[in-house]
Formats: sequence, C-alpha cells, structure tokens
Amino acid sequence: MMTRTRSMTFSVLLLAFLLRILSTSHLAQAQSVAPPAKLSVHWEELTAADFREGIHRSQGTCLLPFGILEKHGPHLPLGTDLLDVRYAALHAAEQEYAIVFPEYYFGQIAEARHEPGTVAYSREMQLALLQETTDEMARNGCKKVIIVNGHGGNESLLPYFAQSQLDKPHDYVVYVFDRRSPESGGPAKKTSIDMHAGESETSKMMIARPDTVHVDRANSESGADQHRQNLPEDVYTGIWWYARFPNHYSGDGSAATQELGKFQMDWWIDAVVKAIRAVKGDDVSLKLQSEFYEKSKHPLETQP
Repeated sequence: MMTRTRSMTFSVLLLAFLLRILSTSHLAQAQSVAPPAKLSVHWEELTAADFREGIHRSQGTCLLPFGILEKHGPHLPLGTDLLDVRYAALHAAEQEYAIVFPEYYFGQIAEARHEPGTVAYSREMQLALLQETTDEMARNGCKKVIIVNGHGGNESLLPYFAQSQLDKPHDYVVYVFDRRSPESGGPAKKTSIDMHAGESETSKMMIARPDTVHVDRANSESGADQHRQNLPEDVYTGIWWYARFPNHYSGDGSAATQELGKFQMDWWIDAVVKAIRAVKGDDVSLKLQSEFYEKSKHPLETQP
C-alpha cells in the first residue's frame, strides 16, 4: 500500500513538474513574439510580425514621402526634397504613429534634365510605378495612403494621380498632403524670390541634414529670375521654369538660417501630424468612393 501511495505521489509531482515546464515554455514563447512597446515607423526596419502590429496601431494609415533627385543650386544635395520630406514625415509619424514607406523619388522633373544628377522618369513610368506602389501598400494593409509631397514639380502630378483613382475600384483611399512651408510667422525672411534652393529650402536642410549644406557655395551661381519669356501669367508652357531659372536655382541660399529652418520644419512636422490624425478619423471617403464605383457602373440609373 505504501509503495502504491509513493508511486501515485511521484506521478502527481511529475505531472505538476511537466505542466510547470510547459507553462513556462508557452510564457517564454508568448514573450518572444509579443510586439515591442515602441515600434519603428520605418517600413523597412519592421519584422513581418511587427509590420502586422504596425498596421494595427496605425489604423491602416501609411505615409509615402515623395521626393526627387535634381540639382538644388550650387550648394545643396541632389536629394534635398527627399531628405527634407522624409525628415518631416518620419518625425510626424513618431508623434502620431504611421508606417513610413522607404525612399521614393520617381516623380516629375523633366525641367531639370539638363543638369547633372537629375533622374527624370517618363510620364508613363511615373504614373504606373506610383499606382503599383500604392496598390502594393494597400495589399499589405495600408488602406489609407497619405502621399506627403516634398517636391514642387509634383504639384500637378499628384492631384491628377489622386483623381485618377476614380477610374476603377480600389479598396483604399489616396490622400495628398502638399504643404511644405507656412504662409506667415517665424523669423523675418531676407529675400523676396525663394522658389528653389533659396532661403527657405536651405534653412530647412540646415535642420534635416546640415552636413550636406555648403552655404559658402551659394553665391557661386545666380538664382535670379532671368525673365526670358514674355507671356501672360495665365498662358502656360513647359519651358517656363528654364526660361526664368536656367541654373535650376531660384533665390539666395546664403540668406538661410537655422532659426528659420527650425521654425519651418517644426511647422511642417506639425502639419503632417494633423493630416495623419484627420485621415485616421476619416470614415467617409472610402464609403463614398465605393458608392461612386457602384453608381458609375450604371450611370443611367443615377437619380438626382
């Protein structure tokens, strides 16, 4: 009897021991796959599991910072627009979580093809690649894609792209955010012409990537308006920019200051944060888009 009791006791203890090991193992596994409290906002830095969690935390909201590769006067790097917009987008996403797509610079820059280092894709490639990119982002859970524009040459391309999303059904919405500088406020500016690589853009680069700014070279070329065309303002031609600024430089980068750069960059980051929050709260656009797609199949049935 004693032997049987000891055997039962041993069995119970062994079972309890095994259950404890199993429980500890499951706990360790759970801890090993649990997402970190702070996720990277960089798409390319996330593991597959963390990416899934990132989509959940961001409510399916992802940023596509859109830059370009072009000359920026004699003193700023070719990737100025890309570096600036990514700085703003990444810092905004840190404040209001969103996943930020990797470097994207496949936009409109035909007017700078005469300058070294410019990468200018065809219009067909620009639209096709952007469509493929947003489609793939959406397939991975980004049902709200905010294109944050960092390049003035995209100001016509991106609204057209957004409008073209109505051509056929999509299960996601494309939003375009295209404000890079405040209209007023901050340190007083010293220059009146400030369209490209001038006072504002150089100042922002002093914040985003000061190591790439060469202010001592800013006056080695002219950023003055050459006025080589005589057309009314409401008559557009593609050569207008080259006619005015053949050096692909508009303004005076030597007037830049870190104080102006910090004010403008802080404003830009805050503006992107507000845009992310507004998009996250938007539960109407996708419904209306779906309604439109359905009605567009039967236009004769549409009633006023």
